Amino acid sequence: MEQNNIYQLVFKVTHAGGSGSCFYLKNYDLFVTNYHVVEGFRTVAVHDNDRNPYLGKVVLVNPALDIALLAVDGDFSSLPELQLAGDESLAIGGKVYVAGYPYGMPFTVTEGSVSSPKQLISGKYYIQTDAAVNPGNSGGPMLNERNEVVGVTVSKFTQADNMGFGIRVESLRKLLESVGELDRTVFQVQCGSCDELIAEEEEFCPSCGDKLPDGVFDEHDASPLAEFVESAIAQMGINPTLARDGYDSWLFHKGSSEIRIFVYDGDYLFSTSPINLLPKKEVEPVLDYMLSEDFGPYKLGIEGRQIYIAYRIHLSDITEESEETIRQNIVNLAFRADEMDNMMVERFGCEFSEYSKSEA
Repeated sequence: MEQNNIYQLVFKVTHAGGSGSCFYLKNYDLFVTNYHVVEGFRTVAVHDNDRNPYLGKVVLVNPALDIALLAVDGDFSSLPELQLAGDESLAIGGKVYVAGYPYGMPFTVTEGSVSSPKQLISGKYYIQTDAAVNPGNSGGPMLNERNEVVGVTVSKFTQADNMGFGIRVESLRKLLESVGELDRTVFQVQCGSCDELIAEEEEFCPSCGDKLPDGVFDEHDASPLAEFVESAIAQMGINPTLARDGYDSWLFHKGSSEIRIFVYDGDYLFSTSPINLLPKKEVEPVLDYMLSEDFGPYKLGIEGRQIYIAYRIHLSDITEESEETIRQNIVNLAFRADEMDNMMVERFGCEFSEYSKSEA
């Protein structure tokens, strides 16, 4: 498989706790990530390299291996196959590639050498590499020169520079052996001792009696603010799970416009959209329009060539009496942005923002 096909198979995972990476295994029609990437969540958003979001269900977790499997709503049959490498395919000095979304940024591949194919840490063997591994890479694939998966990248051991780690492919293969008996409609935990799949909340494995990790069946509760914002997002016709982009942060497209909702400085809730770029010539008519029109309760601003529409509210102003008005203002900003970006192109010769999405 071509190196440039890898980007089709590596996706970003987002939820209310942050983001990570995952990759698609066509043979199983499942996505692989780290357990710690999705810990506390049963549903997540999975984004392809074109920023299209898909709803993912966490169907199997093995905390001892730090691996999770996701069943994702979507047709991925056109994607190429990603092969798993042999257990002992790596040697010291061999090349490896780390693919993923570091810090939630766009897709990147970093190259490095194998420092140790079997580094013992806390009683488990990992691949150690000098390839750049950063938060957000967790859950993505580590590949050899034949583009076979040799490991699942894990960034939580990166206490030193020039040191990244991967969960060895045999651990993933061990988990995939259970897929045949997997119910893809429910959340299940695999016992780290006997490999039993457990769907009901238990403190101890019903098969071998081993203690299960504390909190493995727990789900994170949404904050009251998150519930409020997500009620507005649902009113726009968007699934809130697909919009989550970290703690009290949401990012999605309403039509062609990218909508960003986030808490700033712990005090303000912002809803904003980068709608257009100023035209390269004849800027005055646009500026006159922006200065002469009343856009209340929204404000228009410019940063460089980027035109924004924004709505800001102090968190203390969201009260029982005001919340319906504020919710409607958030909803209407998304619809307004989706209308305005087209109008600004047609009327003033503006360009669509690089964050805009084609409505094809």
